[in-house]
Amino acid sequence: MNGEDEFFDAVTGFDSESSSGGFSEASQRVAAVMCVDSGRSNGVGKAGERPPRENGIQKHSIPWCPVQPQILRPDATLLGSWRTSLPAPMFTRSDFSVWSILKKCIGLELSKITMPIAFNEPLSFLQRITEYMEHVDLIHRASCQPQALERMQCVAAFAVSAVASQWERTGKPFNPLLGETYELIREDLGFRFISEQVSHHPPISAFYSEGLHQDFLFHGSIYPKLKFWGKSVEAEPRGTITLELLKHNEAYTWTNPTCCVHNVIIGKLWIEQYGTVEIVNHRTGDKCVLHFKPCGLFGKELHKVEGHIQDKNKKKLFMIYGKWTECLWGIDPAAYESFKKRERRGDHLSKPQPDDSSQKADGDVADAVPEVQETVQVIPGSKLLWRVNTRPPNSAQMYNFTSFTVSLNELQSGMEKTLAPTDCRLRPDIRGMENGDMDLASQEKERLEEKQREARRERAEQEAEWQTRWFHQGSNPHTGAPDWLYAGGYFERNFSRCPDIY
Repeated sequence: MNGEDEFFDAVTGFDSESSSGGFSEASQRVAAVMCVDSGRSNGVGKAGERPPRENGIQKHSIPWCPVQPQILRPDATLLGSWRTSLPAPMFTRSDFSVWSILKKCIGLELSKITMPIAFNEPLSFLQRITEYMEHVDLIHRASCQPQALERMQCVAAFAVSAVASQWERTGKPFNPLLGETYELIREDLGFRFISEQVSHHPPISAFYSEGLHQDFLFHGSIYPKLKFWGKSVEAEPRGTITLELLKHNEAYTWTNPTCCVHNVIIGKLWIEQYGTVEIVNHRTGDKCVLHFKPCGLFGKELHKVEGHIQDKNKKKLFMIYGKWTECLWGIDPAAYESFKKRERRGDHLSKPQPDDSSQKADGDVADAVPEVQETVQVIPGSKLLWRVNTRPPNSAQMYNFTSFTVSLNELQSGMEKTLAPTDCRLRPDIRGMENGDMDLASQEKERLEEKQREARRERAEQEAEWQTRWFHQGSNPHTGAPDWLYAGGYFERNFSRCPDIY
């Protein structure tokens, strides 16, 4: 295959030499695919023009293809660069015990419990939500697909990819202060994002993102319910996530799986995701049902995701399998069932034997860390839907951040003048922790929390209600469920009414 063919495959996402119709390796090397109708305007300029540098912040952009301006050249390189490491290595947690705090909280909700800063990571929960966008290229790819089934495949891959960054992320993000915000504009990835902490008790974070070429809207409100179960902390996500593909007049909704961190008291921390995620296409009635498998005995099911896409009559159209930490594959239902039948016939040849040494009685001992099983066994005829990005080599010294995550709290010269004064990057406690000054971070965290309590007391005395700035309460337009909706106007940069929270 010559260079032109490889470029064509990269742009279209189709491997011309693969009978499975999967995405080629060339397509994986392209940072983003923005197959936007050239007749549509991006809302901020003429069709095909790059979005303006509206906030004056240095953009890390990629050159556009001169023939099709919306498609990235395969030899594109970043103009400028995001940072590749944090200012200071991760602070060790080995000298701290959380048991004295958590032992009275078994079975209770943890949002009101103050945790030692040593168990945090130098990010706000609003920035953690922004990590959903690391694989935004899957949304752009979905918008390019002419068939609803192919679009649902891309959306399913995006929903799984949104939780991939949580792998080995055992640090707790900082609780956002009421009124705190976070924005991110990535011209190179084709989106901009804004979030706001709209409620403190219960803690609710609202977010809104849009494609810079008007290909999608992505929004929702998250209310993580945290519970402590003796050896583990369980985070149950509440709130609806909505993705709208504007070109196709389609809306998809879903809720994330439950995340559980094991051995918060003693032993090595490890994470699993479990629960059923249902993605609904509200225009066609198609549904994708994804089962995030719990670890299971001997760790056989650790990280596994299995599911299917069905039409409105519940007929299975496509099977999906993989691991949320690695990759996602898909295949025709008939081929999948045929493979599973052959696999069952050969079960007796490869059935794993129990390891008695790993079994321990209940009590004050750590949950055994499951051994990582072999990578996903690819069924012949499958096509690759998504593969996780490789983490930087020094990730373990940076709270196991991905390259995308490392950049989220970067504060470049001049950004203070253009960001909202409530932006997470300006929080002194998070900045102190990132710089390795744990004493300063702890002091600032206490000061900010007391400032927030004092503001709440003043509102109570004045019988004044908190007024959100960028979002308002309403109903999800597709499910009818209570939701927080973007009010608009943030990127006009009138921050005169922003509260003083830092």
